[in-house]
Amino acid sequence: MMKRRNAPLALCALGGASALLFAETLAADTNRLPSVDIIGSNEDTFSLSGSAHVLSSEDLEKKEYTDVHRMLRDVPGVYVQEEEGYGLRPNIGIRGTGTNRSDRITVMEDGIPIAPAPYAAPAAYYFPSAGRFHGVEVLKGPDTLRYGPFTVGGALNVLSTPIPTDEAGMVQLEAGEDRHQRGHVWYGASEGQWGFLLETHQQSSDGFKDVDRSNRDTGFDKQDYVAKLRWTSPDTADVKQALELKLSHSSEVSNHSYLGLADRDFSDDANRRYGLSAFDQMDNDHDGVALRHHLVLGSDTSLETALYRNKFQRNWFKVASAGGQSIGDLIEDANNGDANAQAILDGDQDVADVRLKNNNREYTSEGIQTELSHGFEWGSVRHDLVAGVRFHQDEVDRYQPIEVFEQQNGSLVRSGYIEPTGGDNRIEEADAFSAWMVDHIRLDQLLLTASLRYEDVESEAKRYADPGRSVVSQRVDNQVDELMAGLGATWLLDDHWALLAGVHQGFAPPGASSAEGTDPEKSVNYEAGVRYWSGPFSADAIAFFSDYENTVNNCSVAAPCPNGDTIGSQSFGESQVQGLELGLNSRLWQGNGLTAPVRLAYTYTDGEITETADDLSVQDGDVLPYLPENQLSLTLGLERPAQWGAYLTTTYVDEVCVDNTCDRSNGPAFRSTDDYLVVDLAASYYLRSNVEVYAKVDNLFDDQEIVARSPDGARPNSPRTAYMGVRVGF
Repeated sequence: MMKRRNAPLALCALGGASALLFAETLAADTNRLPSVDIIGSNEDTFSLSGSAHVLSSEDLEKKEYTDVHRMLRDVPGVYVQEEEGYGLRPNIGIRGTGTNRSDRITVMEDGIPIAPAPYAAPAAYYFPSAGRFHGVEVLKGPDTLRYGPFTVGGALNVLSTPIPTDEAGMVQLEAGEDRHQRGHVWYGASEGQWGFLLETHQQSSDGFKDVDRSNRDTGFDKQDYVAKLRWTSPDTADVKQALELKLSHSSEVSNHSYLGLADRDFSDDANRRYGLSAFDQMDNDHDGVALRHHLVLGSDTSLETALYRNKFQRNWFKVASAGGQSIGDLIEDANNGDANAQAILDGDQDVADVRLKNNNREYTSEGIQTELSHGFEWGSVRHDLVAGVRFHQDEVDRYQPIEVFEQQNGSLVRSGYIEPTGGDNRIEEADAFSAWMVDHIRLDQLLLTASLRYEDVESEAKRYADPGRSVVSQRVDNQVDELMAGLGATWLLDDHWALLAGVHQGFAPPGASSAEGTDPEKSVNYEAGVRYWSGPFSADAIAFFSDYENTVNNCSVAAPCPNGDTIGSQSFGESQVQGLELGLNSRLWQGNGLTAPVRLAYTYTDGEITETADDLSVQDGDVLPYLPENQLSLTLGLERPAQWGAYLTTTYVDEVCVDNTCDRSNGPAFRSTDDYLVVDLAASYYLRSNVEVYAKVDNLFDDQEIVARSPDGARPNSPRTAYMGVRVGF
């Protein structure tokens, strides 16, 4: 890896000042390992300086979703772009950051970065299985400077099953249409100084699409395994500390493709797949290890350190072109009435040089982070100070040979093999140093959050001219560093009402294939709103505004940049995003042992480019892709607590532009999706206090629309699908 340059002297001074706190006398307080959440409970959001939302394990169990896209509809200010209908490779954005492969938000599991290579190649093709989540947290505003590197929109933290305090376990079995099967089992215990957890989550389906002239299904098979071991020092120890080791492994085989449909074919059968994609398949494995150590340094002082390493290997074997045309161009030609392109897609015309690429990549992400927490009183002011540093390295190794076929009488016949060179044979890597300091200050009814974060990123990419990697054909290096600041304030008017406001600087590093001098994405982000909390009723209304000094788009085959590039990053100047988030969680009615809960999440967003690029690929007034103007999720329920419950969730999402050109007066056609409304139903009944049976129907009215046109062609949301399951706790 590359050599790390010395950090700035100012940061060394900061580290020296923090080190003075280590001299605190070790005192007996607690050896409990702190939780791995970044927010806490829903009650904790009331006093935070910024927008924060928590989906608890109880919230998740009510709807029994296994698709994180569906889960996040309950959080205002979060946008998702569906792709294959199951959420296997989520596309998530926050407050207009863009959704492509979640490459503009900080994604964590248990407070540790989980993206395969967040600096070198931030597009996240790996995401933990949502069916095993214990909770989901979304944090926006000045507090996000604590959780980088992406600080423009916000941070997403998913929580794994914790080690239980006593012996406990759970078995969940589920079956559904399309030969859907799901099993989730965990068992753990704590005894004395030791605790452990063993868990597996397994899910499979035959899929809801049909491939022309093929008996291959379009489903997936995914398996997750998690093991945790915790040790805590005895109560009599002079030094209070705790240590937890977490090991995880997942594997997935899924028959999904980049090839969508031409609009006419979508209208005839939204669940069709062209025969050109018959061999398309994703095969991946993920291995993770995380070691957390908690040391008590005093009654109000502690040090938490985490050492982590994630290894992700994947090969997405998929059709890329036919007859010298990319599959995206074939779809576009067919949409424009080209009979030859349509015949190739239908399998009615033979075509040579059908290329299927082994999109083979190996990712490594590793680092160490340590964070010192110290609370103190200064006069009548309470300070809870957090200072931390992280050293991180990540790498992606692409070795992507191409297999050549011919389409003959509607079937694919193998005809050749192309060894990888250039962009198909490259290594990208990044070294990053981060430091942050956050001070939560309480002065009577005023809560302040003052944040600082520093990021220093060095990246390098090498392309090879030969398969054996003896000749480097291109080398690019880049270095970016940025010091960010934020200030948030919450004024507690009384026990129920609070006003909040905040401003912070946003940052997102460019990918490792970016040329020297490519600037990071930078913005100034504002928010202001009101929050109410009273028992079962909570609500907030928050307006936000992001002013981008520099907007950066990571280029990929799935989401090419406006200039047409599929590698590296494109910087296209200034843009603005503004909007309003409304959230409500309450009870409509309660009586006779029944409760009618309601949950609402609404987001209005307006975003556009405000500066024309030199190459005119983006222009002043262009829209930002995949950013709906209106989206809403409303859940109505009726339940008898501890006996049964039923929940109806209605989701509405406006149509969106899929690129920056679709709103131009002379813009090309087929550049927007449909608006859509989907209703999901879930119900459960307790046979015993620890035995629950449930049923659910996703997309109750079987309404399928064009919800995406990326990567290549129109794509539907999943059709009506019914499931039944049972959960037993012990």
